Amino acid sequence: MSSENITIDRRAHSRHVINDMVVERTKMLSLYSDLASMHPFSDQEKASKLLERFCQSLIDYTADTHFRLYKYIDEKSERRQSVLDTANRFYPRIVAITQNILAFNDKYEGQASDLTTLEEDLSDLGEQMTDRIEMEDKIIQSMF
Repeated sequence: MSSENITIDRRAHSRHVINDMVVERTKMLSLYSDLASMHPFSDQEKASKLLERFCQSLIDYTADTHFRLYKYIDEKSERRQSVLDTANRFYPRIVAITQNILAFNDKYEGQASDLTTLEEDLSDLGEQMTDRIEMEDKIIQSMF
């Protein structure tokens, strides 16, 4: 197999991985929207169940993105300088947002009784997810 074919195969694989990641991101954002639209969370049982699904989707997406996209940066296996430059510019902020995602999950995972701060926490998380997605998209664009 020629080096050109290997490069094409690698790019096709990368596109497939990123498409899967975007599908997972869309599912997570849909659950976020559904949950946020339930405010003032008067049906606590329904809100808690949806919150549980959202937290699971959020963590799945966050882990999936890390292992499919950022792993190559962490392991220093990405060789394209333009991708590295873009990733290095955004990666520290993405890591900080990841820590906030984990804190949100830790606070609400399995939490059915106290949703008093959920609206504010969802709002903060939504702003951070918007920033993260914009940065992810810039990294993805640099890959292609």
